[in-house]
Amino acid sequence: MNNIFYMKRMILSALGAVMTVAGMAQSVKVYTTTEKAEWKESKTTLVGKTDLKVVVDVNSNERGVPFRAWGTTFNELDWDAFNLLSRNDQDELMHRLFSADGDLHFTHGRVSMNANDYAREWYSCDDVVGDLGLKHFNIEHDKRNIIPLARAAQKYCPELELFMSPWSPPTWMKINNDYPVVPNKYNKMDERLAYLLYMDDGKAVDADEMKLLGERNNVFPRRLASQDFFIQEPRYLQSYAEMFCRFIELYKEQGLPITKVMYQNEAYSYTPYPGCAWTAEGTLRFNNDYLAPTIQKKHPEVEIWLGTINTNRLDYVEKILDDKHLQQYVKGVGTQWECRENLPELRKRYPNFRFMMSESECGNGQMDWKAGEHTFFLLSDNLGNGCDEYYNWNFVLTDNGMSTWGWTQNALVQVDSKTRKPRYTAEFYAYKHFSHFINPGTEMVGYAGREYSQTPVTVFKDKKGAYIVTAGNFTDSSSSLCVKLGGKYLNIQTQPHSFNTFVVR
Repeated sequence: MNNIFYMKRMILSALGAVMTVAGMAQSVKVYTTTEKAEWKESKTTLVGKTDLKVVVDVNSNERGVPFRAWGTTFNELDWDAFNLLSRNDQDELMHRLFSADGDLHFTHGRVSMNANDYAREWYSCDDVVGDLGLKHFNIEHDKRNIIPLARAAQKYCPELELFMSPWSPPTWMKINNDYPVVPNKYNKMDERLAYLLYMDDGKAVDADEMKLLGERNNVFPRRLASQDFFIQEPRYLQSYAEMFCRFIELYKEQGLPITKVMYQNEAYSYTPYPGCAWTAEGTLRFNNDYLAPTIQKKHPEVEIWLGTINTNRLDYVEKILDDKHLQQYVKGVGTQWECRENLPELRKRYPNFRFMMSESECGNGQMDWKAGEHTFFLLSDNLGNGCDEYYNWNFVLTDNGMSTWGWTQNALVQVDSKTRKPRYTAEFYAYKHFSHFINPGTEMVGYAGREYSQTPVTVFKDKKGAYIVTAGNFTDSSSSLCVKLGGKYLNIQTQPHSFNTFVVR
C-alpha cells in the first residue's frame, strides 16, 4: 500500500511539473493572410528571453486608448453593386460584415445628407430654390437607394448607429449655385466661376488635384480657399442647421438613429464632384453660432464632431480647434487622408477630444494585394495613433469601382458585373485582422509603425486581459521582430507580404 501511495504521489508531482512548464510556455494563436492563402491558423508561444529586436514594450498594467466602434459607409453605388448579387450572396456579405458572429463586426455606418461622390446622380434633399423654411425637405431619394442598404445591414446588426456629414449643401445655398467646387469635364459647372475659389489670384485652378494619391507632395491642399462656398448670411446658416435636425428626425422615423454629425466632408478638398469649401472663419461661425445651438436644443442626444478634416496644414487645423467656444461642445474630431499625419500632435494638444478615422482611403480601383497592404498600414497607423472609431469607405462596388465623375475606387467586396459574383478583396482581410478581435473596450497599448512603416506592429489589450498583436510585412523578405508583454516575449516571425494577428490569452 505504501508503495502504491508513493507511486501516485510521484505521478501527480510529475504531472504538476508538466503543467507548470506548459503554463510558462503560454500558447498564442496566430492568424496569417497572404495573397495566395487567406486566414490560415497556427500556434506559437511566449518565451522567457529573446535575441530579437523589441519594437514594443508593454507593461502588464499599461492603460491605453479604449476602442469604440467599426463602421462603413452606405452609398448609392454600393446599393447598385449589392443588387447584382443573389439573395444568398447578399446575406453572406452582410453577415460577414455586420453580424456579431461574422468576420468584421461593423456596428456603425456613415451616410451623407444630399449627394456624395458615390451617388448615382447629384441631388439634394431640398431642391426648391429659397426654401429656407424647409417646406419641401425630404429623404425620398434615400428611401429608395440608401436606407434599404442600411436596413440590410441592420438585419444582422440591430444596434446599428449612423453618423452623418454632407458633401454639398443644396446648390441654391452656395455662391457658385452648383454641386462641385471646381469645373472639369465630368461636371457642367460654369468655368467662369472657377475664380471664386482663390478670388482670382492669377493662378489656375487644378481640377485634378483631388486625383493625386499618397502624400500629395507633403502639403494638401496646395492653396487654401479664399472664401466660403456656403452663403454666409444668417438666414441661410440657420436654415442649414435646421436641415441637419430635419434629416436626423426623418432617419429616426425610418428606424435608423443618427448619433453623430459633422458639418462637412473634406472641407479642404476642392472637388469636381459634390463638395463645399469652408474657411476657418466660416467653419467656426457655422458650428458655434448655428449648428451647435440648434442640435443641442432639438437633438441633445446627438454628438457634434468637428470634421471631416483632411488637411495636413496643422496650423490651420489648430486655428479652428483652439477656439474655446468650439471646445465646449465638440465631442471629437473626424480625421482622414492627410490629417492622419498630424494625429500625434493633435492628440497631445487636445487631450480632451476623441479622434475618429472617418473615411479610410479609397484606392484607385485595382482592389489588389498592394491596396490591402496600404489599408493594413492605415489601420495600424490610425489606431496606433489613438483613433477609437474607424470607418471604411465603399464596402461593395462593381468591377473597378468607377464613380460618376471618372474616378475608380476600391471596396472590401468586388462584384463582377457580368457574372454577378462577389470577391472578397485583400482589404477585407486587412480589416478582419483587426476588427475580428478588437471589440469595444479593447485598448490600444502600443504601436511601432511610423519608424517601421513596412512592418508595422500594433498591440491591443482586451477587457479580459488578452493581448491582440497585429503585424504586417510589406517587404519581399521574412521579418523577425519582438513584442515584450509584461515579463515575456512574443517573437514575431512573418512571411513576406503578409498580414498577421497574434492572440495571447
